[in-house]
Amino acid sequence: MVRRYAALFATTVLVAMSVGPSHAQAMGTVLLPDLRQAAVGCAGDYSGNPSWCVDWDVCLVVDPSGANGECVKRGPAGAVRLRFTTSAENIGDGPLLIYGRREHLGQHGMSARQALQSAVDGSIPASYEQAQHPIPATMYYEPAATHEHWHLLGFEHFQLRTPSGDTLVTDRKTGFCLGDRYETGDRLPNRPGKGDSPEEELADVLAGNQCGHHVPEALTVMQGISVGHGDAYLHTVDFQWLDITTVPSGVYDVVNVVNGDRTLMEKSYTNNASSMAISVRWPGGATEPPAQIIDPPQVKLLRNCPGRERCAANFP
Repeated sequence: MVRRYAALFATTVLVAMSVGPSHAQAMGTVLLPDLRQAAVGCAGDYSGNPSWCVDWDVCLVVDPSGANGECVKRGPAGAVRLRFTTSAENIGDGPLLIYGRREHLGQHGMSARQALQSAVDGSIPASYEQAQHPIPATMYYEPAATHEHWHLLGFEHFQLRTPSGDTLVTDRKTGFCLGDRYETGDRLPNRPGKGDSPEEELADVLAGNQCGHHVPEALTVMQGISVGHGDAYLHTVDFQWLDITTVPSGVYDVVNVVNGDRTLMEKSYTNNASSMAISVRWPGGATEPPAQIIDPPQVKLLRNCPGRERCAANFP
């Protein structure tokens, strides 16, 4: 473990005062991240036409009580799920870094703070106590067999919306474990490079970050994304879906938004959403889904709109 961040996994902590970020930001003394929502349904490192992405599918599930469930080709099915890969990328000036902490094991979750890199000397806060920006999001330990680590709540959300913007379906995703899962193709001056710099030391940790895997007794946890890196969730991961069991035939937007409440400090909030327009057609030309679902609806990707919340409006 890199020495600068070894203290993150200590079981005891000291409470210290933190410096408010608003003054530091106004003085231009911090390097802010910039979260970009990658194209919906695309692999994290995909650089081609987003309307050709194939990292999504339609899954008939016999038992809808599970987080994912086994996909079957024909029913009777208890649910129809549109599954898709999502990715968030940091193309800003400084790393996205979030620390969680709780005072004792009796606390169910951890409070969270965002740490901001200094633009003066490049230093990065190495603990919850040093992090400058408290955020309302919390972290909790997810005991499901495919996770067993600490999740940050509310980082991303996805919805199914009508072309006019009305929400029909919302996600059931409960949290994220953030780390450097892939590199983006952007030319960014502050991307971590080789050498003994604070951002490179942090990137070494985030590259293998598992968010306190198998450590439910942890009192502190770190999560984040380095500059020029992204965090991807494959469409086969738990709750990477929207339930379209009762959705009528029609054209819709699948919308994915990162930091939707803007509680995380960023350089820009203009690129936090992406959407893809899809058409849903039930068998036999039916307008409504059948009472008993045997065959899945036909779902087509019409076009993909990275950086936009609306994609299906005025589709030709």
